[in-house]
Amino acid sequence: MAKQLLVGVLAIFGLTLTCKATVYTVGDNSGWDISTDLDTWTMDKRFVVGDMLMFQFSSYHSVSEVTKQSYEGCNTTNVLQSSSNGNTSFPLTAPGDRYFVCGNKLHCLGGMKLHVHVEENQGALSPATAASAPESGATLPTSPSTKSDNPSAVVPSSAVLVHGGISVVSLVLGFVGFVASTMCWLV
Repeated sequence: MAKQLLVGVLAIFGLTLTCKATVYTVGDNSGWDISTDLDTWTMDKRFVVGDMLMFQFSSYHSVSEVTKQSYEGCNTTNVLQSSSNGNTSFPLTAPGDRYFVCGNKLHCLGGMKLHVHVEENQGALSPATAASAPESGATLPTSPSTKSDNPSAVVPSSAVLVHGGISVVSLVLGFVGFVASTMCWLV
């Protein structure tokens, strides 16, 4: 029973962490275009590690990730990564500032450039926590590591309360899963 409960709690915890990621379509319905006011578009958004920027644009444009200096001068010759396929996503994998420009320098000078500040995801596991978390496929102990001197304190796994064919553990895990999924929609 403890093993089932631990696996269930870890699964629900993992789901709540992944539900916080957001995919932002840059420029919303206007897309990555010279007519889009990208500075205004970013004003009401909070970008965190785990989110993704999706650029949608016509064949007249491209998107390049650049350094701050290249962003400020609309320098499109020294890019970190670039795409011209019209549907490009950039995952936000680390906190800090990210800079994007259109590959057409005149479009960039006309305002077709984007600066986003990426914050640390407060719901994500820290490196220390992640190191201590069980890896996928890891086996959990099937019995306590120490023996109990008091046999009456040990509850056999077959003593799970079952009502109508459904175990209480299943009901609790189902309820916790429902609450976790509801919280995802509220965030």
